[in-house]
Amino acid sequence: MSKEHIIYKITPGSIAQELEIEAGDVLVSINGNEIEDVFDYHYMVNDEYLEILIRKADGEEWELEIEKEYNEDLGIEFENGLMDDYKSCTNKCIFCFIDQMPPGMRETLYFKDDDSRLSFLQGNYVTLTNMKDKDLDRIIQYHMGPINISVQTTNPELRCMMLHNRFAGDALKKIDRLYEAGIQMNGQIVLCKGVNDGEELERSIRDLSKYLPYMESVSVVPVGLSKYREGLYPLEPFTKEDATQVIETIEKWQAKCMEEHDMHFIHASDEWYLLAERPLPEEDSYDGYLQLENGVGMLRLLMNEFAEALEDAKAEPGYKDEVMKVLNEELDGHHKVTLITGRLAAPFLRQMAADFMQEFPGYEVEVLDIRNDFFGEKITVSGLITAQDLIAQAKDKELGNTIAIPCNMLRSGERVFLDDQTVEDVENALQVPVIIVKSSGLALFEAMLGYEVED
Repeated sequence: MSKEHIIYKITPGSIAQELEIEAGDVLVSINGNEIEDVFDYHYMVNDEYLEILIRKADGEEWELEIEKEYNEDLGIEFENGLMDDYKSCTNKCIFCFIDQMPPGMRETLYFKDDDSRLSFLQGNYVTLTNMKDKDLDRIIQYHMGPINISVQTTNPELRCMMLHNRFAGDALKKIDRLYEAGIQMNGQIVLCKGVNDGEELERSIRDLSKYLPYMESVSVVPVGLSKYREGLYPLEPFTKEDATQVIETIEKWQAKCMEEHDMHFIHASDEWYLLAERPLPEEDSYDGYLQLENGVGMLRLLMNEFAEALEDAKAEPGYKDEVMKVLNEELDGHHKVTLITGRLAAPFLRQMAADFMQEFPGYEVEVLDIRNDFFGEKITVSGLITAQDLIAQAKDKELGNTIAIPCNMLRSGERVFLDDQTVEDVENALQVPVIIVKSSGLALFEAMLGYEVED
C-alpha cells in the first residue's frame, strides 16, 4: 500500500506555487517512484528534470513535468516532517535526561527519538542502535550528511552497559561503513563520572580521531543530573578538579589533531570551562562552531557577536544620538530591561550588560539568573527553565519596563515553556511585557534597548 504524503504548506514564490500545488494536496510519486520518507524525497527532488504525480483534494490526479536547477527546492512542506513514523529509542541509557523528568508533564516530552532522519533534518544525535542495514544503505546511497552520532564510548562492552543494550557495541561498526563511504559525521560523548571518563575518554578520543576527516568534530558534555533520579543508575556531579582534568585531556588531543589534521576535532562544552573556572577558548579553537547545539562555543560566539554589534553601533554616525533621543523624549530618560537566564550564562551576560550601559547611560540592564527548582539546582542552562520557576523568583523584583527571555526557553516555533505555561501567562503574572531574544549577539544588543528582533 502506497504512503500518503499530505502537503501542509507551500512556500510563496516557489516552483510548487507556480504549478498551483496547494496545501491539502497529496504527493503520490516522483519519476514514477513511491516516496518512502524524507530521505527519498530529498534525494529525488534534486534532479533537474522531474515528473511528479499530485492528487488534488477532489481526487483528480495531476502529472506535472518540472525543469529546474539542480538542488533547487520545490517549496513543499509536509504534515509529517519525516514523511513516515518516528522511530523511538530502544536503549535505556544510564544518563538519559528523559528518564529524569517528573511525572505529569505533556506526553511528547517523554518520547525518546533515535531516528537517523532527524539527525539529517534537525541535527539530532543518534546512537545507531536503531539503524537497520537498509537505513545505512540509503544514507550511503544518497550520501546524506552530516550524521550526528551519540558515541559515549568506543569501548564496546562499556557502551553496552551505558546504553543498556546488548547490541550497542556492535552498532559502533556502522561508523566504519559511514567512514568508508565518506559520509560526513559529528560525534558526541556524554561524560559520566567514574564511567567513561579518564582512560576511557582517552581511548574514545584516540579511536574517533582515526575517522578524520569525515568525522569532523566530537563534543564532550557533562551528564545532566536532575533531582528525579530515584531508582536510576547512581551518577555523581563533576567537581572543579574533574573539569580541569577533562579540559587538559581535550586540549592535549586538540594540539595533536591540529598538528596532524589542521583541525581541533575534539571540543569541551562551555560548562567544563565554567566549572573549572577557566577562561573560554578563543573563536579559532572551535573549527567554525560545529557543535553549538551541544553548548560548544555558544557563549564565545554570543560574546563576540555582541561585541561586534556594540562596536558597529558606536561606529555608525548618529546612531547613539538617535538612541539617546528616544530615551530622553519617549522613555523619560530611563529604561530598564531585565534579562532572564540560567546560572550558567549569567556572569557573561552581566559583563555584556555592563559594557552596554557604559556606552548607553540611562539604559539599565539587570541580569536575573533563575535557580532551577523544577529539575534541581544542578541544572543551570537556560533552556530548561520553566515558567513557574521564572514567575516565582521574579515576582518580587523590580523588573523595569520589560523582561527578555532567550528563545531556547520556549518550544520551537511556539510561545510555550517546558511546563506548558505560555509567554502570556508570564506577562500576566509579572505585569511586565516579555520580549523573546533570538540566539545572536545582535538580538541580545537590541533586547537591551527594549526591541524584539523579528524573524
